[in-house]
Amino acid sequence: MKKVIGITLLLIAAMWLLPDVAEAQCAMCRATVENNISTGANKIGSGLNTGILYLMSIPYLIFVVIAYLWYKQSKVQQAKKMLLAEQMRNIGVRLS
Repeated sequence: MKKVIGITLLLIAAMWLLPDVAEAQCAMCRATVENNISTGANKIGSGLNTGILYLMSIPYLIFVVIAYLWYKQSKVQQAKKMLLAEQMRNIGVRLS
């Protein structure tokens, strides 16, 4: 239990501290992209946009995987209930 509490506190501290680090990097990225665009090299800017799209897709992918697993698990539970109901009907137990 102490291990779970420790990990939870560590994750909360990381989430509390990481936005500051991420915010500090934004100015550096913007300056680099602006400098490259002004010189005519747009390769870094398009790479940055691709990276943003990649990072944006991960939460949606996680959501889809969790939804699929939940759906699959509910189908298994439903099949178990149907099998149990069929077995009870076969032995003559009335279900209301």
